[in-house]
Amino acid sequence: MGFEFAGRTAFITGGASGAGFGQAQVFGRLGCKVCIADIRGEAVADAIGRLRGEGIECHGMELDVTDREAFAAAADEAEQVLGPVTMLFGTAGVSIFGPLENATYDDYDWIFDVNFGGVVNLMQTFVPRRIGHGQGGCIVNTASLGAFFANSGSGIYSASKFAVHGITMAMRDALKGYGIGVSVVCPANIKSNIAESIRTRPERYGQSGYAVDEREIAALHEIYSQGMEPEELAGHVRQAIEENRFYVIPYPEARPMLESIFQQALDALPPSEHDREGQEKRHKAMMRYIEARKAMDTERYGKSTR
Repeated sequence: MGFEFAGRTAFITGGASGAGFGQAQVFGRLGCKVCIADIRGEAVADAIGRLRGEGIECHGMELDVTDREAFAAAADEAEQVLGPVTMLFGTAGVSIFGPLENATYDDYDWIFDVNFGGVVNLMQTFVPRRIGHGQGGCIVNTASLGAFFANSGSGIYSASKFAVHGITMAMRDALKGYGIGVSVVCPANIKSNIAESIRTRPERYGQSGYAVDEREIAALHEIYSQGMEPEELAGHVRQAIEENRFYVIPYPEARPMLESIFQQALDALPPSEHDREGQEKRHKAMMRYIEARKAMDTERYGKSTR
């Protein structure tokens, strides 16, 4: 508890609408300076106008989160205009659905480059700066309930969100000694424009195995129109930051599904008393490795990474 928001600078990818804009509103109202980055330039301009209309100090830029050079330039610009960035929100995301066996390499590359690669680029660009600033802060990446389960229709999307879940968990461990809290948001349905993401798909990912037409976009809009309000979701994110809590999953209807998934994993385990000798042998081997790794990492990096 006791996280101080006022005066901090927040950088939000996908910040021009949906969950990202909800974050910009909520944290801007708490006194944060807000930089929103989004691939849709007109949407950025509109979002900045709305934020300034509320008296929120902000800056916006058009950014393709898959472009690493552009990301570095965006970080420089954000810090020149608003000061050191100590709050990061990896919220940009895209989706496409259809039978997994129909997918092309371009379908995989587009979704992974944006959903996972965008998070990687955000952290690779900013984390060294964050450590150098020495001001603590937070990182919040947006995964999905699809980070816990997958089916054919959402297979690539879910796989990308599994990856976001995993790298965010690892980054939480990596940054715990720097006063930087790390959280992952796993939304179910939220009011957003992700149904329109196909319109921002670059030509370099042009070969798709999926036929997305206006009927599907309209159907997705209908689903998302019934979702949680972005500001409400951002309020839950705020609480997680204040509590330094990893998971943000404010959807009680997800409990049966998650209980079923984790129960299946637990059911796959033998009883705890099974193979005591093997357990002991494996445990001792792991402890020896951890101690050796600590010594090696201290020698190589000046600190332990375990």
